[in-house]
Amino acid sequence: MELTDREMNHLLHALLDLGETMLISGAEINRVEDTLIRLGMAYGARKMNVFVITSSIVITMAFPEELEVTQTRRILDCAGNDFTRLEQLNHLSRTCCREQYSVAEFQQKIDEIRNEPVSDWPLFTGSMLGTFSFAIFFGGTVWDGIIAAGFAVAICFLQKYMRRICPNTMVFNLLTAFLIGLGITLLAGAVPGLHSDKIMIGDIMLLIPGIAMTNAIRDVLVGDTISGAMRLIESLLWAGSLACGFMISMWILGGAVR
Repeated sequence: MELTDREMNHLLHALLDLGETMLISGAEINRVEDTLIRLGMAYGARKMNVFVITSSIVITMAFPEELEVTQTRRILDCAGNDFTRLEQLNHLSRTCCREQYSVAEFQQKIDEIRNEPVSDWPLFTGSMLGTFSFAIFFGGTVWDGIIAAGFAVAICFLQKYMRRICPNTMVFNLLTAFLIGLGITLLAGAVPGLHSDKIMIGDIMLLIPGIAMTNAIRDVLVGDTISGAMRLIESLLWAGSLACGFMISMWILGGAVR
């Protein structure tokens, strides 16, 4: 496919949009790099140099006649997980490699996926079921599970609204754990028979960066050592901030854990 200079720049911008959306949807580094390389080659690039880490994407496309274009994208937050969107992007990339959309059409399809509204009910329902199950699994009562599910709704609201004014994941986890820990400890102290530790265990599972840790180990195993180390360190810091938030809330209220 012959591209004008303007289309080359637009294509590079579209590839960066695709790569960024994959990262913030929970994709591993190797998947992002492989997808961008295949798409670039499908659009006529002679060689693709793609470097992806959790905080940056660098793409250099070498076209015939010694023409090269380069762009860099700073990634501010890749702590999310949206496997539905990730699957849509994977399907788009495969279809595009086969059918070769125009650059404008390719960008339009990426924008449609990026801007597609996400329903809240699966998040709330899944969070409630998850916290209820974990609270009981770790030794809590049915009432502990119900209370944990109630606080899961509060966590979902914090993720939906407070995240906009607190983009730093470490600070967000610290504040969320602190607020939820205060609520759980106060409620457990006021209502006999509740076990605040079991309720906290159920709710903390919503915020533990388990997928990020798994992707970090996978990145290291496949050779993306820098990206894997960065993601692992981030995950440990996020997990540590969760523990600190709950510990501070219990310490303020006298450690009243039943």
